[in-house]
Amino acid sequence: MKPDSRQQKGIIAVQLGLAANAVLALLKTGIGVAGHSPALLADGINSTSDVAYGIVVSIFMHLSAKPADDEHPYGHDRLESIAAVVIGAFVITTAISIFWAAIDNIYDLYRGQSDFSGASALALWIALLTVISKICLTIWTQKIGNQTQNLAVIALAADHRNDIFSALAATAGIVFGRMGHLWIDPLAGGLVSLIILKTGIDIIRQSSADLMDTLPGQHLSRQIEKLLQTVHGVENIEDIHGHRFGQYLVLNITVGVDPEITVADGDRIATQVETTLMEQIDFMRRVFVHFHPSRDFQKKNSTDLTGAGVELPE
Repeated sequence: MKPDSRQQKGIIAVQLGLAANAVLALLKTGIGVAGHSPALLADGINSTSDVAYGIVVSIFMHLSAKPADDEHPYGHDRLESIAAVVIGAFVITTAISIFWAAIDNIYDLYRGQSDFSGASALALWIALLTVISKICLTIWTQKIGNQTQNLAVIALAADHRNDIFSALAATAGIVFGRMGHLWIDPLAGGLVSLIILKTGIDIIRQSSADLMDTLPGQHLSRQIEKLLQTVHGVENIEDIHGHRFGQYLVLNITVGVDPEITVADGDRIATQVETTLMEQIDFMRRVFVHFHPSRDFQKKNSTDLTGAGVELPE
């Protein structure tokens, strides 16, 4: 996918999610208060936080589209991972806030200090509307995330999916509350907070791994090794380190070659390694290749010298 098209789709996904969350936040918080539903109000607070971080993510998405410059030779794509961390932080903060509010409501009911008498029918309809709209948003946003491999959009899709479960919990709480089981409504708000908390932790874990330059996964490492089997002159692969920038990967790879070849031949092999990986892996942006005598030769040389009575340095 072309960078411009990828960026445009990502921004559209973020803006549509922001608009939907703004409408839902107004409806759920307003009806949650007027319709006397702690679960719907908790879900409304969740949507309000979605709006807040949606604005932040939208700003980050625009900044990540800036071209490479002297200070950022690989571009600004890593801002997508930072945006995902921001999403995760907002989600976790929201979860903690909703959880303590639910505990307070349940405690007030237990002590008989609450005037809660069940949610209104309108609150139930708003909760059902949230479920339907979030199902549609999750499917569409996840599709865009898979197409663009944009971490911020993938995190947004996860948050939309999280909202489905929270809205279902709110719906169940409202239904049982209207049936006379008043404690289930605030309890549903507490369950919503736990779902939200897990999603926030998962988002931060994934985006932090990209920011900390974790090694490529086993699948990608095996793919690289298989591709380089076709490159004549590569005797082994000794090191692979990846640096992720948004959806793109910059790779540092060390290969072992025959020590008897010329520098020119070594350069030819390195160039072929770079060309192969750039052509065969779509999200590869740069490949830096280092080559030196293969480990097999080094071991053999050490054995020969030791056998000849030469003392090797430690």
